[in-house]
Amino acid sequence: MNLFDLPVLKGKLEELNAAAQSEDLWSDRERAQKLLKEKKSLENKIDEYTQLEAKIDDIEIMLELVSDSEAGSGETDELEKEAVSLFESFNEEAELLRIKTLMNGEHDGGNAILSVHAGTGGVDAMDWAEMLMRMYVRWAEKKGYVINVVDLQNDTEAGIKSATMIIEGENAYGYLKNERGVHRLVRISPFNSQGKRQTSFSKIEVMPEISDEAEVEIATEDIRIDTFRASGAGGQHVNKTDSAIRITHIPTNIVVTCQNERSQHQNRDVAMKILKSRLIELAEQEKKQSLNELKGDFSENTWGSQIRSYVFQPYTMVKDHRTNAEVGNVAAVMDGEIDYFINEKLRMRD
Repeated sequence: MNLFDLPVLKGKLEELNAAAQSEDLWSDRERAQKLLKEKKSLENKIDEYTQLEAKIDDIEIMLELVSDSEAGSGETDELEKEAVSLFESFNEEAELLRIKTLMNGEHDGGNAILSVHAGTGGVDAMDWAEMLMRMYVRWAEKKGYVINVVDLQNDTEAGIKSATMIIEGENAYGYLKNERGVHRLVRISPFNSQGKRQTSFSKIEVMPEISDEAEVEIATEDIRIDTFRASGAGGQHVNKTDSAIRITHIPTNIVVTCQNERSQHQNRDVAMKILKSRLIELAEQEKKQSLNELKGDFSENTWGSQIRSYVFQPYTMVKDHRTNAEVGNVAAVMDGEIDYFINEKLRMRD
């Protein structure tokens, strides 16, 4: 569907509105939620489009006022400034809407499963992993997305060894999928008594959350399920019961853990969903037609070279090595201002 084809969008919305009025809508709760989610998404797209149309009308009116005003007068100058401001605002919003049309992959419109893994660099790397986790949480919050941390492995000294979170919201995967890769930090280490500059690495993995409707067959004999006592958030209940789940996919040696839900059953469901998502993505990367073709040790993905560098000292800079996008305000980036990098990578698809 073309995002800019307004008649098609409105026609589809009418169909969904009619379906939403059905008396048996909630007889299938999952189907109803999916329908209402799609309906809300279409309403948002139509609203964005109509707002842009309204801005075009405002610009045309403003230009008419400029044309009718007396040349060289103070009033004309103010009208021209307002017209330029409206035009710049229109261009910015139109470009953001255009970028959304670039997210047309099978899973781009859905939720994302994002994992952070500390790499080489000791305590600094684990501190860096926690900083990256916060960066993505802040970014997601600004988007109005829902963040569900399903696994968190804290380090005893500082930072985290790894974390996995599900980020729920429209286009979450489409935006985040290009964030996968190695992220490099250069700074004066707060953990080094000699105040030396330290380089640390952390890896980001991003997978689409596969819907429950997706038919993904994983043979029972191909997985091993272990329970253990959770050590993360969750209160006394989590710490006193073996509610955490670890699932190992034997043919690939992929291990998925979940410990932040309230029950063992919930943790198992979430862990299986993450495993299915990871296997499907892996099959696509390996160009396999079936999960059964995945054999070998995929427990450690190749780290490879970094996609982005974050320099805190001796100067401040964040640079994406794929697009050459670069900014100097590191603090803003670490507070979740990463849309510039995300959008520049998406533009490369044009």
